[in-house]
This record gives sequence, C-alpha cells and structure tokens, in this order.
Amino acid sequence: MQWINFLHFYQPANTDYYIIKEALDKSYWRLVRLMEEHPNLRMTWNVSGCLLERLYDAQEFNFLERLAALIKNGQIELTGTAAYHGLLPLLPREEVVRQIEANLKIVKKTLGIKIKPAGFFLPEMAYSPKVAEVIKSLGYEWIIIDEVATEVKPRSFLVKDKISGLKVVLRNRKLSQTYPPTQILKSKSASGQDFMITATDAELYGLRHQDQTAEMEKVGKLKDLKTLTISEAIKELEKGESFVIDSLKLSPCSWDSTRTDIENGEPFKLWKDKNNVIHRDLWRLANLALSLDELFAKDINYEWYRWHLVRGVASCTFWWASEYDFSNVFGPYAWNPDIIERGLEDMIRAVRSLNDKKSKKYKLEAENYYLKIKKNIWQRHWNKHWQN
Repeated sequence: MQWINFLHFYQPANTDYYIIKEALDKSYWRLVRLMEEHPNLRMTWNVSGCLLERLYDAQEFNFLERLAALIKNGQIELTGTAAYHGLLPLLPREEVVRQIEANLKIVKKTLGIKIKPAGFFLPEMAYSPKVAEVIKSLGYEWIIIDEVATEVKPRSFLVKDKISGLKVVLRNRKLSQTYPPTQILKSKSASGQDFMITATDAELYGLRHQDQTAEMEKVGKLKDLKTLTISEAIKELEKGESFVIDSLKLSPCSWDSTRTDIENGEPFKLWKDKNNVIHRDLWRLANLALSLDELFAKDINYEWYRWHLVRGVASCTFWWASEYDFSNVFGPYAWNPDIIERGLEDMIRAVRSLNDKKSKKYKLEAENYYLKIKKNIWQRHWNKHWQN
C-alpha cells in the first residue's frame, strides 16, 4: 500500500496562545518527532502563515527550526495557502491574492526558507472555479479537495480541473473521517486501492484523538508501507504508460459539503447559510470592511485596518456560527459565541481604525451591523444553547 497523508496545521490568528500551545504540545511536536524518528515517512503539510507567525512571536524557535529541517530534507512537502485562512470563494480576488502572497513571506520570515510550492491548500478545502483560476495564474500546479466535488467516479485520485487546468487530488472522505493509522494497521489494503489518500487537520494526531496505543508510531515502523508526498505521488502516477488523467468540471465545495448542499446551491453552508441571520449580517459587515481597502489605502492607520481585517474575516468567525455537530468526526459542536464575537470585534475595529474623515459614513453603517450581530449572537446563545 502507498499512503499519501496530507495534514493541515492551523490556529486562528486571534486565538489565545494557550490554545495554540495545547495543539503544539499534543499534536505538532508529536508529528515533528515522528518524522525525525522515522526518516522513511513522507507527507505533505500545510502550515498556515498565521500559525507560523504566532509560534515565531512566542519564540518557539526550536520547533520552527526542526520543521524547516524536515522541509529542507524533503520529508515534508509544504504547500501554499492563504495566510489568515479566509474562505477564498467568498472573498474578493484582490484579497485572495494578497493572503496567498503574504503566506510565502511569512514562511520565509519564520522558517528561514524561500519556497515555491507546487501545491496549494484551499482553507477548508473550499473550491470554486474562479478561485482555482487565480491559483493557477499564480503558478501553482495542483490543489487537494474533497471527492464530493465530482459525482463522476474518476479512474484515479488525480484529475484535471476542466476550468482552470489545475491538477486536482481528490481525498478519500470516508478514510479521512476516521483515524487513518487504525485503518492502515487493520488492513494493508484499507482503501481497496494501491493509493490511500487521507487529508485531515494535524490536531487529529493527539489533540482531538488520544492515540493511547501509539498506532501512528507503529505505522511509522511498517516496512511494507510506502509513504509519498502529493507531488511524488502525482509524478509516480503520471509516469505509468497507461495513465490517463480525467478532465472534469468540478462543483464548488468544501471538505464538509454534502451533495445536498451542492445541489441546493449552498456549497459553503457552514460559513454562509441563507437561513442563518448571524451569517447574513456577518457577511454584510465583512463585505463592507473589505470594500474599504482600496478607498483608504493611504490612510495613516491602514496597517492597523489590515491587521484587524484579516483576523476578522477568517473562516472561523463564520464556522462557529453554523451550529453543526461534528462529534462523529472527532470535532465539536460548531457554536461558540466567544469566537464569533472575537472575529466580529476584529471586523469592527478594522473599520474604526481608519482615520480619514471620509470613513465616517462607513463607520456608522458598520456600527449598525455590529450592534445587530452582537445582539443576535447572545440572544441565540441564551435562548437555544444555554444549559443544553
């Protein structure tokens, strides 16, 4: 069996550091030590720029240096991404490009390496044809998304996006919603294929799942298991004489979208549900705040505006208002008024930061949204969620 394991490392830029430290101690260090102790293991990782910044600011230099060493020796393939984890299909093109470019700068600053990734991770695996075209235009070669993007059963895990021309790796959702090492140890052909494709949050390995019998470490010792980075797997697949890549029109989706969501025209329902009034007003405020970037690019407080903006429009602000239960896949119940409010506070502070007198009318409009959202969050919480 050949295992392609993709891991996503991310914590919100505006979260408390003790939350990051818990993930670092329980999951991130474990994975780095695992790779160091088993040099035969190879994986593809996305480490979001906003997480790297927080680790750098907290002087976690030992971790960052050892991560950089694993990247340099080729054990870990690092992807590109959006630095502050915005849901790219719902953001303006200019913001998408800005966050992608910011991520590369953060990697260079925090890890001391300049990379030109072949692959790109869409936050939340949120794919749309327009975003794919942007990624292709920036020189990336492949993306990884969920298999729900296509109803057609392709001949392999690798397809071509008919719209953008990007190569697309399709993750196996069923296997990715388990603890993959368990599946590997149960059967050397757990996926029923030569390639086993899994993609999960890195926090699964320790923080969200207590691997009390060290199954991941046992997997690392398997002699007949071959692990590959995504780029290595693509090359291996393409060199096969009989390989033909399917060119497909893919549906907008995320790694949590259902076919029903897609068919109903709501592929990003966890972040923008037409029946969720908190989502509706959060996006009204977010779009207002985003629209001010070009208007006030020369404002004396522009950098503070940007600092708050990117934190406010991160996907978490909206996800935690979705009220979806993820307990069946090692996740929480997606309702947390404090996290929603934290993103809300950053959005309003972005607008409040502007010094130009011409921003007054936008500030008044933003304050109206802010007060309405704040009221709805806590009324919703006390009426529905308290003591449940």
